Amino acid sequence: MHAKNVLKTYESVAATFDRERDKSLFERRWLDRALNHATGRRVLDLGCGSGRPIAQYMSERRATVTGVDGAPAMIELFQKNLPKAEAIVADMRTLDLGKKFDIILAWNSFFHLSPDDQRGMFPVFAAHAAPGAVLLFTSGPAAGEPIGQVGGQPIYHSSFDPPEYRTLLDDNGFEEIAFVPEDPDCQMHSVWMCRKRPSA
Repeated sequence: MHAKNVLKTYESVAATFDRERDKSLFERRWLDRALNHATGRRVLDLGCGSGRPIAQYMSERRATVTGVDGAPAMIELFQKNLPKAEAIVADMRTLDLGKKFDIILAWNSFFHLSPDDQRGMFPVFAAHAAPGAVLLFTSGPAAGEPIGQVGGQPIYHSSFDPPEYRTLLDDNGFEEIAFVPEDPDCQMHSVWMCRKRPSA
């Protein structure tokens, strides 16, 4: 299983993923923190999947959501679940929307990229971040390339050690607000919250 197979896998399991994805909003505390830190409500959801529950929750909180996913089947579900939101089929690695956002989410999506592609994402984050924008993403707690499962299929993940993420963030104009590895209040997700420096 390799990073290059991730989009094909999500395309093939989209309906199962949407049906089985935990919708209890265990992520709510982090999403609320992002909303509280942000200066606006323009949200870019990278790897948005079907939009449930995260994009739906942000929309209910008066956010204007743009969902981006490289799997067309996921975007089809996203449009069904959030008919008023903008939905774009695109690979996050080459994204260039020409727009800035107040919150950028890469929740359980960014960590499916290879190490080199993860490094390349930080300029993409920066290019879409308004001054003071909040970047919220999940990673692993330490460096590695584990294989998980989605919809009964194997799925690739990768992560760096925290110091490398901190260097990438700093080099691209972001400051760390919080990092909680294996957050016990978030189903053991390792969560980063960062802010785009106003002058960066």
